[in-house]
Amino acid sequence: MNTREVTNQYRLNKWTEIVRECRSSGQTIAAWCADHDINPKSYYYWLKRIRTAACKDLPSLCSPNNPIVPVNIPVPTAGTDPTDYESSSDIILRLGAVTVEIRNNASAALIENALRALQNVR
Repeated sequence: MNTREVTNQYRLNKWTEIVRECRSSGQTIAAWCADHDINPKSYYYWLKRIRTAACKDLPSLCSPNNPIVPVNIPVPTAGTDPTDYESSSDIILRLGAVTVEIRNNASAALIENALRALQNVR
């Protein structure tokens, strides 16, 4: 890594902390920048650079180590009691807004793919 890359990474880290501080302050960006003698144009410039760097660090959706896993979710039909539907699963996993229900007859491959998909839930 050369000097330019190190300097750029240092500035990126510094501005990441500045953006976090601004966002957690509860103030508008304009008010926070005025209070901290920061030019709003500089703030938005670095915010764009931070977002670009974050996107570059995301794993590719097409990489062989991160396959897209199709998931078929059955929807209860009209007249079906939702409590009967939920209790028909042997295992229910909840992670935030995502719920995965697994029955005893699920294949090992299906369970493995479902758990891989859950790793990408934020």
